[in-house]
Amino acid sequence: MNDVYVVGAGQTDYGSFPRESYRSLFKEAVDTAVDSVDAEFDRESVDEAYVGTLGVGGRQLGLPGPAVTEFAGLNGTATTRVENACAASGVALRQAVLAVRAGVADVALAGGFEVMNDVSSERTGEWLGVSGETEWERMAGTTFSGVYAQMADAHMAEHGTTREHLSRVAVKNHANGAKNPHAQLGFETTLADAMNAPAVADPLNLFDCCPTSDGASAVLVASRDAAEELTDNPIRIAGAGQSSGRVGLFQRPTLTEIPATQRAAEQAYDEADIGPEDVEFAEVHDCFSIAELLAYEDLGFCERGEGGPYVASGATEPDGERPVNLSGGLKAKGHPIGATGGGQVVEVFKQLRGEAGDRQVSGLSRGLTHNVGGSGGAVAVHVFEEGWA
Repeated sequence: MNDVYVVGAGQTDYGSFPRESYRSLFKEAVDTAVDSVDAEFDRESVDEAYVGTLGVGGRQLGLPGPAVTEFAGLNGTATTRVENACAASGVALRQAVLAVRAGVADVALAGGFEVMNDVSSERTGEWLGVSGETEWERMAGTTFSGVYAQMADAHMAEHGTTREHLSRVAVKNHANGAKNPHAQLGFETTLADAMNAPAVADPLNLFDCCPTSDGASAVLVASRDAAEELTDNPIRIAGAGQSSGRVGLFQRPTLTEIPATQRAAEQAYDEADIGPEDVEFAEVHDCFSIAELLAYEDLGFCERGEGGPYVASGATEPDGERPVNLSGGLKAKGHPIGATGGGQVVEVFKQLRGEAGDRQVSGLSRGLTHNVGGSGGAVAVHVFEEGWA
């Protein structure tokens, strides 16, 4: 099996950009990824491209992949659109990894885009709803925040998780996002403000919820031979895991676990020959604050039910034992659905190369990304390590 390396990664700012199109955003992300490659990079060397998008607003539901790769200077490149809701570009990355491992491609591009702020909030809510179970949840009136509110309520009842535990996720990620120039909500907040924000779907309030975002991301991966021509500072993808789960909450035996995360993580850990205790830092899918606490537990960073005390202990702060969401996460950096998984890789790429600016944590050599579709219907987990194998 061929080793796979990240040789370049880039993203746009996340936010609301009425003067940009989905094509221009994706091109900016690809341009930034190409610029990040240490050696001169020829776009014609890209053999395969995998582009994630949900298609919010329905502007280009057919052939969005070729539409953006052509605009980004990759005309003629074999391009595949990947749709796995919010996990789209995390899964796109795994497809690129598999193509290089199989010898189908020497160089592949994975990324994604989404434009979410050029339609009304009501329509955005409808598009977010299609990522959940349609027949028995969305059509019955359940919103996406309502789904995660049920998970938070169950976690509180079963494990004693508190309002303060949820808010500490928001405070930490906003503090990190305030140091990220790409962040949509790049400001800090206090614990008091986070705890007393207006309710959205009880027990979740405004500071428990990520924003809707426009943005794009792009990651360039290469075989060992190709990577040696492109960089002296490689980042190896040591493990790539993916799993699916039941789309509807009512179909699951528990509301307080995401089994697809557990299976995807086990696969990624096995490939990397590590355990969760070896992960030094992580970018996890915190679409809602409860999602980050569930990720701690499902990824094995703490015991079941201990996600709340774990964040309260400071373990996931930048100076803690395992920093989580140094980018600000979905909560502060933003969540352009199809781009989110690729954007997580951008942060890990920068941290491992010592290029993360004011939010750089020194001495990191192994990181993880965790990208969730819906409330757990699809999950991609990747492990990254500094240096050659």
